[in-house]
Amino acid sequence: MSKHLNTNKQFMIGNGMLAFAVIFIVVIFIYMSLRLNSKNEETFEGIYEITLSEGFLNEMTEIHLNDSILFHDVVIKEPMKLEIHQFASQNALLFVDQETNGISIFNLSDKGGNYKFKKDIHSNKVTLLNN
Repeated sequence: MSKHLNTNKQFMIGNGMLAFAVIFIVVIFIYMSLRLNSKNEETFEGIYEITLSEGFLNEMTEIHLNDSILFHDVVIKEPMKLEIHQFASQNALLFVDQETNGISIFNLSDKGGNYKFKKDIHSNKVTLLNN
């Protein structure tokens, strides 16, 4: 008498074991990614005080910190002050001139600080007065 092989049953058992292995690996990767994300959150204590002192009155002004827009409106009074909490270890402040698409870039301190800016009305260049 020949022995009958049950290939369908073996195939289903193999597929079930493979499915459990895939689910186990996915659970391990999700656990590792959640654990790593909770450890990488950094907090910074620095505060930037940005003062627009001269040349910005009644002008459309666009100010960015790194890739975030801080201000995009017409300045209605001078001096205008913005206070920003530091959210990265290295920051750059960008002034964008809407008419000429010119950009003035200033590197900011790692510890925060006070920055005072002036805009030349003839050349539309922004300069740092002090920090």
